[in-house]
Amino acid sequence: MKYRQFGKLDWQPSALGFGCMRFPVVGDDNAVINEELAAPMLRRAIEAGVNYIDTAWPYHREQSESFVGKVLSEGYRGKVRLATKMPSWLVNTREDLDRFLDIQLERLQTDYIDFYLLHTLNARSWENYRRLNVFEWAERKMAEGKFHYLGFSFHDTYEVFEDILNGYDNWTFCQIQYNYMDVNYQAGQKGLRAAANKGLAVVVMEPLRGGRLAKNPPPPSVAEVFARSGRDWTPANWALQWVWNQPEVSLLLSGMSTMEQVEQNLVSADQSNPGSLKPEDLAVIEQARQAREALAPIPCTHCEYCLPCPSGVAIPSVFEIYNEAVMYEEPGRGQSAYKYDIQDENKADRCVECGTCESLCPQQIEIISWLKKAHAYLTPSGS
Repeated sequence: MKYRQFGKLDWQPSALGFGCMRFPVVGDDNAVINEELAAPMLRRAIEAGVNYIDTAWPYHREQSESFVGKVLSEGYRGKVRLATKMPSWLVNTREDLDRFLDIQLERLQTDYIDFYLLHTLNARSWENYRRLNVFEWAERKMAEGKFHYLGFSFHDTYEVFEDILNGYDNWTFCQIQYNYMDVNYQAGQKGLRAAANKGLAVVVMEPLRGGRLAKNPPPPSVAEVFARSGRDWTPANWALQWVWNQPEVSLLLSGMSTMEQVEQNLVSADQSNPGSLKPEDLAVIEQARQAREALAPIPCTHCEYCLPCPSGVAIPSVFEIYNEAVMYEEPGRGQSAYKYDIQDENKADRCVECGTCESLCPQQIEIISWLKKAHAYLTPSGS
């Protein structure tokens, strides 16, 4: 196992961390972890040198922490650093902070948590935490030994990330979504470097974009790019090596669902090193990114010149969901995102074809036509 630097701490994490949100389950019930399959996976990773285990309150419908605690209690707790997260969306009072932490310690069968994160910070939850003076609470809990270091995971714009990064002087680490398709998404590469420059460790989540970048074979245009490279790497390995190549990355998390994925990721981790990719390798990744982006049917750049829509349609957001569903051939995931992430009053069928958006679009997109196609694609028949 290769090891890296964790910000300013005198500790080296394994390049590969185990993300505990995608264990194998029984049937289709995400709340029932298949322990006969999952426990050996976690043990194997730890025995191979993985020393960073990441879980959270909601993973596997609140069952992940208890399962992880059970496995670690078998003599593995002292071999790893354990990370879990405060469920920010459930926190309304100072009492909630104590209540959730106490429950998590009990679930994890431990007296302390090594790395504690404020989960999925965005503008709204950040303001709520500041209202509750979460930092006074956190420093008291660290003094009590309930957890050792405070960090945050992030899902919002770069501007919000910068506000959070500079809003507290004693962050130890942060966790961001980052992969070769998300260089400018949310915190992005700019956020990665800003955090590292402040001395924070940066933990990368979704290095395979929820498994999308690991599909083998990839789309033909992407497969052709990789085939020309001369490297016998899987699509997953290309994506992982790209993240590991960057010295600002402290470790990446992989949510592994099979023992085969564990073994493959262990091999990939052993191949990793900061700065190990050659210029021609980076060119391959860039070409693969461009090939994937070319699969998006709508050339929307999310400039938002089309907003506000007089009818309330969330045009760029609808197009983003549609593009991703088509790019990655995942209509079901797109339909779910459209159903739950876009309010009914903002869906594409609210378009009255006034044409205001089309007159403002610098890409000259036929927005009205594409809204109809997107709505039909993202709305299951009969619903």
